[in-house]
Amino acid sequence: MIGERAPRKEDPRLLRGLGRFGDDQDRIGQLWARIVRSPLAHGAIRSVDTTRASEVDGVVRIVTAADLPPGLRIPVRLLVQNIKLDEYLQPVLAADTVRYVGEPVAVVLAEDPYTAEDAAELVSIEIDELTAAVDSADGEVAAAFELGYGDVDTAFAAAEHVVELEFDVGRHSAVPMEPRALLADVDTATGALQIYGMTKVPVFNRDVLAAMLGMDETQIRVHAMDAGGGFGVRGEFYPEDFLVPWLARTEKRPVKWVEDRGEHLVAVNHSRQQKHRIAAAFDADGMLLALKDDVLHDNGAYARTHGIIVPELTIAMLPGPYRVPAYQGRVEVVLTNKTPCGTYRAPGRFEGTVVREQLLDVAADRIGVDRVELRRRNLVTRFPHTREMSTLGTDVVLDSGDYVELLDKAMAEAERLGYFSLVESLRASGRCVGVGVAMFLEKSGLGPQETADVSVSASGGVQIYSGGTSLGQGIETVLAQIAASVLDVDPAVITVVNGDTTLQPFGAGSWASRSTVVGGSAVHRATLAVRERAIQMASRMLEVSEDDLELRGGTIGVVGAPGTSVSLGQIARACRPGSPWLGPGEPAGLAAQRRFEVEHMTYPYGVHVTVAEIDHGTGLVQVMRYLVAYEIGRAINPTLVEGQLVGGVAQGVGGALLEEFRYDEAGQPQAVTFMDYLLPTAAELPKVDILLAEDAPAPGNPLGVKGAGEGGLTAAGAAIAGAVRDALGIAGSVGRLPLTAERVRGLTEEGTR
Repeated sequence: MIGERAPRKEDPRLLRGLGRFGDDQDRIGQLWARIVRSPLAHGAIRSVDTTRASEVDGVVRIVTAADLPPGLRIPVRLLVQNIKLDEYLQPVLAADTVRYVGEPVAVVLAEDPYTAEDAAELVSIEIDELTAAVDSADGEVAAAFELGYGDVDTAFAAAEHVVELEFDVGRHSAVPMEPRALLADVDTATGALQIYGMTKVPVFNRDVLAAMLGMDETQIRVHAMDAGGGFGVRGEFYPEDFLVPWLARTEKRPVKWVEDRGEHLVAVNHSRQQKHRIAAAFDADGMLLALKDDVLHDNGAYARTHGIIVPELTIAMLPGPYRVPAYQGRVEVVLTNKTPCGTYRAPGRFEGTVVREQLLDVAADRIGVDRVELRRRNLVTRFPHTREMSTLGTDVVLDSGDYVELLDKAMAEAERLGYFSLVESLRASGRCVGVGVAMFLEKSGLGPQETADVSVSASGGVQIYSGGTSLGQGIETVLAQIAASVLDVDPAVITVVNGDTTLQPFGAGSWASRSTVVGGSAVHRATLAVRERAIQMASRMLEVSEDDLELRGGTIGVVGAPGTSVSLGQIARACRPGSPWLGPGEPAGLAAQRRFEVEHMTYPYGVHVTVAEIDHGTGLVQVMRYLVAYEIGRAINPTLVEGQLVGGVAQGVGGALLEEFRYDEAGQPQAVTFMDYLLPTAAELPKVDILLAEDAPAPGNPLGVKGAGEGGLTAAGAAIAGAVRDALGIAGSVGRLPLTAERVRGLTEEGTR
């Protein structure tokens, strides 16, 4: 089954409206929570008056910071460079000071959602407004660090060509189809909690919640759920993830909270906002000698669970697929009075890739080298390739690849598909059209581990319990295909349960493109153990040597003796307690639990090529054609990989051209509905061509797979920026993303090269 375009196991229930999403969960007697949020970006809280709200019929309780246990703050999940951020952590509810519009100040609990919302509007918050830090240059420095290797100063001093530029990446975020939702049900006798709606890292969230509530983690069960998209922002531990369970235990009733879209746009993690000052040194032949980048990263009002991992990833991955003899990346992380930031699909790489690739485009023009050729001659060619840096707690060791070959394949495919002839013909007719080419390096398969349980029931069904979570990426299908390939069974007989903390209490979750690489490898290892045990038991039952047996179609039989066989279901029955086939002290059950541990990540890579047209009158950019060439190592299901890449391109078009959170001078957000926060529709998206390569299997896992979750997005901003620059013929960089129509009109005034 590995490599087959099998239909998704998730689709029959999802397409029939039978999915289990957060808002589908209800319990008899449940209460509804509504968060009261700060209307100001910065100020000292004088009072929170709940009198009028409390008098509303149906209101059960209103909670402020004074009602909570003291000192509650959301901890960091990912520690970066051993930098402590304790003083910058977000409180569950603001007590003395508010630091961004949308910060939780109180929570209303009522018998129905409408009453809760109406009452929340009656809560009066008196705030002495303070000056808001909106510009990154005015923010408080929370952390500063650098990564790098080699003698950068000497390399720049010896360079024939030095190219430098400044580039800003605008603030935007993920907008999943389904906003967040949470239901906490409580056992009134024991206080145990059943949680519905936590995704991505349910075991981590369970452990954080248990610590904050002062209860044993085994008393909390986070259930497996469907989710309408995650993209990095969903499933982190937010204030609501404490408030809802705490209220359920306090009131001894189920409590439900559902986020509306307006809340989502001010409350969920933002991302991306950075200012770069980057420079590259080249010799006379256009070979890179050194690269350096200074990054100012706007993290918003607090350090949330991601800590400062996004700026670390930015500078750790900024050299990309290129051979860079000396490198220095420096970061200042500042706090401003805006929504706090975290990861969004391809965090740090989207930002770093557009800055680096713009630099290479500008350098190619100044040196007088074709931009594709400049990239080709500077690509890494020998593997493994070690960079004396670390990110996410692991050393940067590029494991396998042929970057030059994929670049050449991508350019040949773009030629075959008519990208370049299209540009020539449109330019000949007077239209403003350009081509963008960008290469990127990704990371995937982050450890330290993932655990999987695989068992076979008496009916012959196969059960998989994985620590991953379903966010729409098709994890059930992929894990079923892996197990099916080992046991030679139909995926239809396989049931996959992801993200249930009782059934899989050691799971690390689905993030950082790790589900297939790490979770799939754990399932592969556990299924091999089940297969080995099944053959061992069949040998006893059939009274033949294990070497004389083969597994086909879920049945183990004797080679050359048709009809002499036992099914996996029969073997599972023979493994029951008291079976005569079990030896003394031998454990019962046809099952295995295995853990797959990771020391180094694996690094997929790719090329984006796009054709874009600019309307000179309006500045509107239309992406006409788009190609993604991607090295996956080994595709378990090529259709799912392609779907991930196409979806990533769609989000990349939004980030490159449309999506941006802007604030006025008082810190008031200017994009709080879809009227102002613009998302791409089908009208803005081109047909996406995919060239999937399996030429460089990952050596660090038994499947040879590399992650696919982020590569469609990573270089989208870079490719589109390159196409706009090419179309307009400007000498420098485009300077900033997103390339809104207003900004593009400004670029047209810069003139040609």
